[in-house]
Amino acid sequence: MNAGRERPVIAIDGPAGAGKSTLAAHLARRFGFLNLETGAMYRALALKAIDRDLDFDEERALMQLAAETRIQLEPQLEGNRVLLDNVDVSRRVRDGDVTAAASRVSVHPRLRAWMVEQQRAMGQQGGVVMEGRDIGTAVFPDAEVKIFLDAAAEVRGNRRYRQASPTQPVTEAAVVRELRERDERDRNRAESPLRPAADAMVLDSTAMTLEEVLARAEEIVRVRMGELP
Repeated sequence: MNAGRERPVIAIDGPAGAGKSTLAAHLARRFGFLNLETGAMYRALALKAIDRDLDFDEERALMQLAAETRIQLEPQLEGNRVLLDNVDVSRRVRDGDVTAAASRVSVHPRLRAWMVEQQRAMGQQGGVVMEGRDIGTAVFPDAEVKIFLDAAAEVRGNRRYRQASPTQPVTEAAVVRELRERDERDRNRAESPLRPAADAMVLDSTAMTLEEVLARAEEIVRVRMGELP
């Protein structure tokens, strides 16, 4: 156990659409931890950039925006409540335009460093399940439990397509294409590229049911926590 923490940190990383949020929420409930969804923080900042009509490629402007922004995550039984400058934006940050903007915003090295500072502060006492793209490699490289959740792009795209609102005119092929583009950005960005930590357990859910994924992840956590002092 990290000497500065009271309880372990469970880090869950993986590409878009792998099911990290579902897994994190389940593990948090199962083990009595808080579920801190870091992707929601990027989406919240991206939402503010949309409202201010900022260029997502302009890191300096985004850093200035971040400096005057307050993002809070309040864990709830049904998922995180996301507050942007004290305004509840929990539903809005799930919309497609915000998600797409967050993927572009998140590639900037200085902005990612700013986010990492916020995320470390949230989880410094432990007892949290934190999911994102670089939790086990950059945010908490000393996390006691690390899981890298993955799946083939076609499988992830199909899941996303089935979850899409009927009012959204989107094809499954378009969803898969968007996921591949996000994978490319995430895996090749300069700061904290998407990759499993050296000591992470890689869990490929391509041929697994949700129940099998949850059970396997629970087993990983139990084994790892059983090894802690």
